[in-house]
Amino acid sequence: MKALVLKEYNRFEYADVPDPQIGAAEVLIEVKASGICGSDVHGMDGGTGRRIPPIIMGHEAAGVIAEVGADVTGWRVGDRVTFDSTIYCGQCHFCRAGRINLCDNRRVLGVSCDEYRRDGAFAEYIAVPQHILYRLPEGLSFEHAAVVEPLSVAVQAVERTGLALNDTVVVVGAGMIGLLLIQVLRSAGCGLIIAVDLEQDKLDFARKLGADIAVSPDACNVPQKVAEHTAGRGTDAAFEVVGITATLNTAISSLRKGGTLTLVGNLSPTVELPLQTAVTREITINGSCASCGEYPACLDMIARGQVNVEPIISAVAPMAEGADWFERLYNKEPGLMKVILSP
Repeated sequence: MKALVLKEYNRFEYADVPDPQIGAAEVLIEVKASGICGSDVHGMDGGTGRRIPPIIMGHEAAGVIAEVGADVTGWRVGDRVTFDSTIYCGQCHFCRAGRINLCDNRRVLGVSCDEYRRDGAFAEYIAVPQHILYRLPEGLSFEHAAVVEPLSVAVQAVERTGLALNDTVVVVGAGMIGLLLIQVLRSAGCGLIIAVDLEQDKLDFARKLGADIAVSPDACNVPQKVAEHTAGRGTDAAFEVVGITATLNTAISSLRKGGTLTLVGNLSPTVELPLQTAVTREITINGSCASCGEYPACLDMIARGQVNVEPIISAVAPMAEGADWFERLYNKEPGLMKVILSP
């Protein structure tokens, strides 16, 4: 089969590779659409240590079952499906507690690191275990279904936060996850939603997709602007969707006393935390990692139009052109958001 292979850091090759072999409890999926995740773009230069070449990346995908293993039940050839980005064991303490995203034996598709290697979906076919499969709603396109993984990250973050009806919220970082978060927050019944980003095109997207206010730190003092719109208190909740010290400080400084901060972004392995502010203002801090069984709800939200993913998809392109699209995303070409590759 053909696959987009990261042969060495910053160098892709669309090459012939062996077809995946499925186990008894696995299915072979003919990939129809596979999205380029920001983590793939950040990983292609070796900066994250989680895309060690050679590796076939890609974990946001949808397709059609082409073959089923001997022990597979409930699935058949021709079924339209997507799948979790995480392969969880189902047996460890965290899996038994329902927290599959914290699985002790967690493996992420399209990741190669010191601990494991698992090829992903930038290929004509991918093999996955049956327990991470999800059926596509009738009429949902493969391209839209490929956005379910990032949407599930946004939904998990909202669920972790414990929001109340009409809560005020600030979202710091209006990239892919931030824009999906804004739509989920609007759907969840939040009141005032404020988006923060440095790039004007992302702020325009944020307003289009449900933010009431969209501001840039370059244009104003964000916490002061937030205070002006919240009777001087600050927001009830803040979502940090970047993962660097500056944006973390913006998020915390925008919160009211007793507010809740949910950390989603992890661009930097470590950040400086304004400890006294967090302690004396009794800020609740949540981490939110990947997703935890939200796929069925997310697929339904996309299918019903409750979340609009179409404006976020910048391009659908042949996988053979994947190297060029990776370079454009890596260079932060203005206006590019989600790129979907099709074998």
